[in-house]
Amino acid sequence: MANAAVSAEAKSGGISRREFLYYIWGASIALYAAQFSGLLIWFLLPRFREGEFGGKFVISVSELPPINAEPVNVPAGRFWLVNLDTRQENVLMKKAPDESDEIIGVAAIYKVCTHLGCIYTWTAANNRFECPCHGSKYRLDGRRIESPAPRSLDRFRMEFLDADRNPIPGTLSEEVGDFYAPVQVPDNAAFISVDTGDRKMGLSEDLICSFTNECP
Repeated sequence: MANAAVSAEAKSGGISRREFLYYIWGASIALYAAQFSGLLIWFLLPRFREGEFGGKFVISVSELPPINAEPVNVPAGRFWLVNLDTRQENVLMKKAPDESDEIIGVAAIYKVCTHLGCIYTWTAANNRFECPCHGSKYRLDGRRIESPAPRSLDRFRMEFLDADRNPIPGTLSEEVGDFYAPVQVPDNAAFISVDTGDRKMGLSEDLICSFTNECP
């Protein structure tokens, strides 16, 4: 009788009890694996809090440097804040001969040299950023002055916030040539938010020293 039942079940196109149990068992294993994988990914993904490198830093606009003045150092965020305006050129910030557009606004510049990852500093005596490891030099906005740096300094994405810390429309860093352009300070800005988890590599522009024939 059992063989007859199995034969009839096979002819009817149904599945046996054993096959049904196999399917249930396989589905349970697949569900468990998916849940375990999801938990593992959630655990491994980095989660950064505000004010922690890799996350966002909110800074009062009162802490911004004056236009074309020495940069402000934000050690916890590993960046410099600069306030640029080539319409008001001075010894710290002047346009290079190949720059036709004005450079205006605030930028957040990563504090790591693009050559071999050393920490460069602002050298007030020479009005520029200088790397102590191999001598790379950069203008106030991070553009290369002298090699061996292969490109200008990297920048973080930023935007301005109002007094309630709400994003101000139109102030999120704009991508120009796959790089973050400076952002002009709006009248109602109270804070600046810098996202250290969103970085663009600096551009490989001509060395500024090449225009003056002063490259070593």
